[in-house]
Amino acid sequence: MTDNDLALKAHLLRRAGFGASRSELEEISKKDYEDIVEDLLHPERFEDLDEDYVKRYNPELSYHDTHPLHAGKWIWRMINTKRPLEEKMALFWHHIFPTAYYKSEHPPTLITQIATFRKNGLSNLHQILLDLAKDPAMNYWLDNCENHSDQPNENWGRELLELFSMGVGNYTEEDIKNAARAFTGWTFEQPVPLYPNGQYESSFVYDENDHDDSEKTFLGRTGCFNGEDIVNIICDENATAKFICRHFYTFFVEDEPQVHTWSIEEPRNPKAIDSMVDVLMDNKGEIRPLLRFIFNSDFFKDARYKKVKNPTELVAGTIKITGKFGMIPETGEAIGSLYSTASVMGQALMNPPTVEGWHTGQEWIDGGTLNERVNFAVNQFDDLTTPGFQDILRRLGGKVKSSDLVDKCLDLIGPIEVGDETHAALDNYADAVGDIDLSTDKSRTENAAKVGRMIQLIVSTREYQFA
Repeated sequence: MTDNDLALKAHLLRRAGFGASRSELEEISKKDYEDIVEDLLHPERFEDLDEDYVKRYNPELSYHDTHPLHAGKWIWRMINTKRPLEEKMALFWHHIFPTAYYKSEHPPTLITQIATFRKNGLSNLHQILLDLAKDPAMNYWLDNCENHSDQPNENWGRELLELFSMGVGNYTEEDIKNAARAFTGWTFEQPVPLYPNGQYESSFVYDENDHDDSEKTFLGRTGCFNGEDIVNIICDENATAKFICRHFYTFFVEDEPQVHTWSIEEPRNPKAIDSMVDVLMDNKGEIRPLLRFIFNSDFFKDARYKKVKNPTELVAGTIKITGKFGMIPETGEAIGSLYSTASVMGQALMNPPTVEGWHTGQEWIDGGTLNERVNFAVNQFDDLTTPGFQDILRRLGGKVKSSDLVDKCLDLIGPIEVGDETHAALDNYADAVGDIDLSTDKSRTENAAKVGRMIQLIVSTREYQFA
């Protein structure tokens, strides 16, 4: 296997998942690139996680009264899953269809929503939008529970068109009003009161008596439409395919301008977007053929390090290298800390800032969040006893010349490519510590800190912030 072949597969695993440790990468890389893509697209080929392990050390997870703990468990799943694209798609749809705790204060519905994204994230656009329209968390978030036949509420209808499917400029105010009328009566069952036994789940309810069944005109079609008719019409529109494909491009391929600018900002790669639209439309909104096309395309393979890692990717990917928070957590590992770690970097899962979600790309980084990102990554390698770091020491071999130390470490935690200026700075440290002897248990113990410091310098570089 060539170095470039391994680097390409590492790129695929960063984008379609959350990266891989060197041992994971080498195991997966026994397969051809196209076969790895097919495995990613078919998560059912691999055993799902047994969450009993993590519940054993975090018994609070048996209840769903707090979203930070369950959001932390979600990151734990990202770290440990053998189905990485399943979790990545759940994160993708959470980015596009953000629903926040701060309004509902009802974790059970948020947890259920993420589980739905996980289950149906690779299905088809019609199913995903229909599930979303019936989702109690989204229903309350965008006030469709207040959308009545005699007093329509346009909030859900507006955001469905503006942010969730078509984008600004592809519909009229009348379309919004009629979409709202079509979704009247789509509400949810009121949960059992919180006290004395905690939070209870809710479920979708269709109240036929509260539905406006009169004639409506929507996107040039006329009929006595219900909500499912609106979803059907939306999914037939080329504008929807283009809007959704641009989301796929910016999440999986290359950072784009923020969503609110898309009506005036052209895509960075219009040809790629047009090709993606054709695939999505030709396959009637099926997601797997679109992702297969993306991952096997030249524009994807050539897009290494063109995306700033979102905080969740940075946290999950770094921990995967160390081997912490494994399948059987160490006693006392607080799963909820994974949520708070990503939160201070600007991404509080299950609690996005607005209906637009998070601003991505370079907007993940400012003076404060960059500090948090670098400190987090560096601190993961304070502990030289982690399984991942010990594996790096073994792979470095007996004696490492100072002239080889930088490239070997870059290779083992990536492979990662760095610029000449960064490489020169890392070389200065390697020259300062000289050749390193790792040939015996004693010398390995004595010199481990020198390797650890090199890894810390690498994860503090500008290049490490990119996927």
